[in-house]
Amino acid sequence: MNASAAPTTTKPESAGRPAVTPRGAARTARTGRPRAGRSGWTAFVLLTAPMLIGLGIFKYVAIGWSFLLSLSDARGSIALGHWVGLDNYQTLLSDRTFRDSLVQILLSTAFIVPVTFAASLGLALLVHRIRRGRALLRTTFLIPAAVSYVAASLLWKMSLFNGLPAGIANTIGGWFGAEPVAWLQSTDPPLYWIVLVTLRLWLQVGFYMVLFLAGLQAIPKELYEAAALDGATGRRLLTRITLPMLRNTSVAVLMLLFIAAFQAFDEFYNLFNSGLSGTGTAPVQTPLVHLYNTAMGSQNYGLGSAGAFVLTALIVGVTLIQGRFTGFGRSGE
Repeated sequence: MNASAAPTTTKPESAGRPAVTPRGAARTARTGRPRAGRSGWTAFVLLTAPMLIGLGIFKYVAIGWSFLLSLSDARGSIALGHWVGLDNYQTLLSDRTFRDSLVQILLSTAFIVPVTFAASLGLALLVHRIRRGRALLRTTFLIPAAVSYVAASLLWKMSLFNGLPAGIANTIGGWFGAEPVAWLQSTDPPLYWIVLVTLRLWLQVGFYMVLFLAGLQAIPKELYEAAALDGATGRRLLTRITLPMLRNTSVAVLMLLFIAAFQAFDEFYNLFNSGLSGTGTAPVQTPLVHLYNTAMGSQNYGLGSAGAFVLTALIVGVTLIQGRFTGFGRSGE
């Protein structure tokens, strides 16, 4: 047999490359995954650490320090010093001015919450029925929600209801023969409530209207079609389908309205602030305005901190009571 006829072997294409043994592949897999995991955790920590540090220092540490201040006699300084226990809370609850501010905010909430709720729901129902230009109307009504409360308060105070004969409100009233009115200074009758209510409605109605619109768009059309086959129209569709299907949205809107009403500050402070005299002569004060004057005006930071926690407890309590009656958060809702 000829030697030249011996079988020849072809060199594979991967010749010259280092062969990877099964043991090497396993070692590469073992060492590669932890490295990838460590690099992912390192990137996560680097990206979130600034936010977490800032949140911890400027929020949670501040809340804890404020609670400690509420238990100490901190006047003119935020340094922890003489501990007085619950004396600040007793002093605050025995303060007639603070109790009057609680009564005023409760009365204001009892009026502004239903009015804002009804206006937002009615506006959402009207916009939802419009087929053309719905997006334009939704954007138009939502724009005021992006306006600062401070800027809107100054606009209401210096332009719309400035009390001058050339003011917009007095000019419109003059067309119907009305005399110029000092809106913010009139206490009998208390016309300043017209300024406060119109300002809050202008700022809030558009935002809650959008929430109701989202709830209306989530209602299946098949329900209306089935009800129409049974002869239901108009008011029956509203009371039997629309309002029941908007129950969760309505409860959420009510909860947000209650919280926003108890946290009212910007419009009351800026409308009645008269420079160096502050808001001490204002015809109506909210708890936050009173606590601001206590902490920043009198520099009694211990009493102001105690008031902040009392108001927080009040908001949490009202929210829990509302959730209890409305069934918010229950399973199966």
